[in-house]
Amino acid sequence: MNNVTTVSHPLIQHKLTMLRDKNTSSKDFRELVREIAMLMAYEVTRNLQLEEIDIETPICKTKGKVLKGQDIAIVPVLRAGLGMVDGMLDLIPNAKIGHIGLYRNEETLQPVEYYCKLPGDIGNRLVIITEPMLSTGGSMLGAINLLKKHGAKNIKSIHLVCAPKGIEAVTNAHPDVEIYTASIDEKYNEIGYIVPGLGDAGDRLFGTKYLAH
Repeated sequence: MNNVTTVSHPLIQHKLTMLRDKNTSSKDFRELVREIAMLMAYEVTRNLQLEEIDIETPICKTKGKVLKGQDIAIVPVLRAGLGMVDGMLDLIPNAKIGHIGLYRNEETLQPVEYYCKLPGDIGNRLVIITEPMLSTGGSMLGAINLLKKHGAKNIKSIHLVCAPKGIEAVTNAHPDVEIYTASIDEKYNEIGYIVPGLGDAGDRLFGTKYLAH
């Protein structure tokens, strides 16, 4: 799939293994998620456009390259997506932040919207969705549909782990959306958890109820 990129940098893979470990504390989990998101931001922003400007160094006049000025919005899917925002902002501090609130119906595994707040000029921005886990694809499909409904045209998503069927669901419905992930895992189980995965990212980030599967 041409629009799916697995970011296999050694530092990311090392930190991802630590994330998967059930003995990793919430504090360490939060720090690892932030660090991985920052490292993955390099890849997600690789194709940002540059322009040449004139500058003067302490030695002489020269030309340099700067970002052309494309506006960016980071949109976490609540609540787990929040854990990736600060890492992205470390590299893209001028990005605006939107929020999409979706919860998964545990019977149908389909997303239910409960909150959506986006920058008013979302249609003119590169939108980066943050969502640690792409499992069935339901939440991502809901988020992408909401963004497009509000005028977003250029969308990328960033994940820690993905299930193949979830990727397939998103790419079939939205072939224009680029997906970046640290790992494509084996599958998701009967209750929608990625295997081997890392458990419930939201619970592990915020220290709330966590059930191992």
